[in-house]
Amino acid sequence: MPRSDFELTHAEGLKYQSGFANEFATEAIAEVLPVGRNSPQRVAKGLYAEQLSGTAFTAPRAHNRRSWLYRIRPAAVHRPFNAIENDRLVGDFSTVPKTPPDQLRWNPLPFPDAPVDFVDSLITMAGNGSASSMSGCAIHLYAATRSMQNRFFYSADGELLIVPQEGRLTLATELGVLDVEPQEIAVIPRGVRFTVALPDGRGRGYVCENFGALLELPDLGPIGANGLANPRDFLTPVAAFEDREGDFELVAKFGGHLWRADIDHSPLDVVAWHGNYAPYKYDLRRFNAIGSISFDHPDPSIFLVLQSPSDTEGVHALDFVIFPPRWLVGENTFRPPWFDRNVASEFMGLIHGAYDAKEEGFVPGGASLHNCMSGHGPDADTFRKASDSDTSKPHKVTDTMAFMFETPLVIRPTEYALKTSQLQSEYSECWQGLKNNFAKEQ
Repeated sequence: MPRSDFELTHAEGLKYQSGFANEFATEAIAEVLPVGRNSPQRVAKGLYAEQLSGTAFTAPRAHNRRSWLYRIRPAAVHRPFNAIENDRLVGDFSTVPKTPPDQLRWNPLPFPDAPVDFVDSLITMAGNGSASSMSGCAIHLYAATRSMQNRFFYSADGELLIVPQEGRLTLATELGVLDVEPQEIAVIPRGVRFTVALPDGRGRGYVCENFGALLELPDLGPIGANGLANPRDFLTPVAAFEDREGDFELVAKFGGHLWRADIDHSPLDVVAWHGNYAPYKYDLRRFNAIGSISFDHPDPSIFLVLQSPSDTEGVHALDFVIFPPRWLVGENTFRPPWFDRNVASEFMGLIHGAYDAKEEGFVPGGASLHNCMSGHGPDADTFRKASDSDTSKPHKVTDTMAFMFETPLVIRPTEYALKTSQLQSEYSECWQGLKNNFAKEQ
């Protein structure tokens, strides 16, 4: 397994545990996990017991997330934090410029010439709410060219949904190691410390920082018991730890700002743990797409992978939706995504290939934003091709993987996003070729 400057000990022959938010139990050294209790007077091998809670203590059992960690030193052992000056990250979206109702689209974030690690490469493109209010989300991009070296990071503001677009990531966390490649995603829970290595020398992608309720699998309703993202395909790491001392840096994201503290040991020192609050990964290529086999096609909610619930029934604070390879069979049906205006706001990215509604201009690593009631849909060329295609035969959409972060609140682009040279000033031109085809006398 690729490494940077970390070397973890893990349970031999084991790599991942299967299932979504299961009650896991794992130990890198045998007989370390306490039996029948969480906090014995003395933990085996002189370890410390520490509870990591991702929800309120009194949350209903079905929604309660916490894990018990058995570690070499408690997480409290570090020096005081000092603020890091950083104008690339935004944590309060009431402070950003006025949000235009225009459709917006960006070219990919370029790789920097100088060596930059995952944390230093993060830049906020858009979002809503605020980290301090624990509601809303922030959407960041990263383009890193160096593995993190003797440096560890966590976000107290929200869980991190990481979507690699180019280059693999090795995410060494307190609770184990995740190897993640493009077309896979990883979720690092709020507060979990980790470091990022780049096996391919560089990596680029998207990060959605969810300030609100934890991501969960959607209910399937009339679909039944199976389909979409199946729980067994979510993978959580086994325990892995390193017992290493030296001069290290711990970086925290708190209140929308970055802070740093000196720490004299690796915080990846959890020898064993049990619970249901842990990092996980998912291969988007395993998504079981559902669609119409007669005519028309359903709303894009049938492509929902994960959701963050809100206080309003049927309305999610955040949706993560994908558009994977799939068969289109609707007869006498306009098969690409239709023209649309809706109350939700949509930030899209492209991981691989081409998007079937935009064959030009929307490229892997790029992004688009269609806010509340902003009209969008296929470009003029796609409309003409789809209108004239033979729908008596099925067609398979291949060589693609697009995704969408969708929220009920307006997604507000940052000053950087509105001024960067990556912004495509001519994006609206893709619809100008849609002519008046009205045949009044026909």
